[in-house]
Amino acid sequence: MRQLIARIEDDLHARLRAEAAAQGRSLNSLVAETLAAAVGVHDQRRRMRERARATGVLVVPSASASPPSREQMLRANRGSGSALSDALADERSQS
Repeated sequence: MRQLIARIEDDLHARLRAEAAAQGRSLNSLVAETLAAAVGVHDQRRRMRERARATGVLVVPSASASPPSREQMLRANRGSGSALSDALADERSQS
C-alpha cells in the first residue's frame, strides 16, 4: 500500500474530517474512497467512449460556433436505434 501526501486548504480538511466523523469512519478511508470514485468515473467515461467508437456510434462534435438545431440533431440521429441505450444498460449491468 502506498502513502499519498497532498496539500489542501484548512477548510477542506475540516469538512473532510467532519464528514468522516459523521459517517463514523476514518478520514483516510473517506479520502481513499472518494479518490477511487473520482478515478472510476473517468474510467467509466473512457470505456463508454471506446465502446461507442468500436461500434461506430461515437460522435465527435465539431468546433462549430453554434449548436445544431433540434431538427438537425433528429436528422443526424435518425436510424441509430437504441445503440446508446443498449450500451448504457450493458455498462450498468456490469457495475
